[in-house]
Amino acid sequence: MFIGERPGDQEDKAGKPFIGPAGQLLDLCMKEAGIDRDAAYVTNAVKHFKWEPRGKRRLHKKPSLGEIRACHPWLDAEIEAVHPRLIVCLGATAAQALLGPAFHVSQDRGKTIGIPGYPPIVATVHPSSILRAGSDEDREKQKQQFVDDLTVAARGISAKI
Repeated sequence: MFIGERPGDQEDKAGKPFIGPAGQLLDLCMKEAGIDRDAAYVTNAVKHFKWEPRGKRRLHKKPSLGEIRACHPWLDAEIEAVHPRLIVCLGATAAQALLGPAFHVSQDRGKTIGIPGYPPIVATVHPSSILRAGSDEDREKQKQQFVDDLTVAARGISAKI
């Protein structure tokens, strides 16, 4: 099970998670890590798209702690219904939704974490952060780190944690 932050503009319009540029990068990196996207359940911690207008574009706004908490019952219901063997949190919002507001992806990314009531969790960056990297070199380095994190998840899935 892969959990992102909240729907983006394209996801909000289509009603499906991770179909925009970040989703395309996620697909590519999952494949490189040996994870079948069709076998994975993909969702978001926050279920609505909060945005502000910028010209003709709708730019996302980070969900508040209250919004994360308000959507938590739906996320828990999805986890209960799906029964994932492992959860991959994509970005700080998703990770903090399950691991608490003190969790920092930058410090504990790519590690398997166990908390009561949930399957093992691996937290990593959100693929959109890779797309925002300043240079091609930085983007490629961050992409490889992301694939490395997803490889940890793939090993956990295949080991039937």
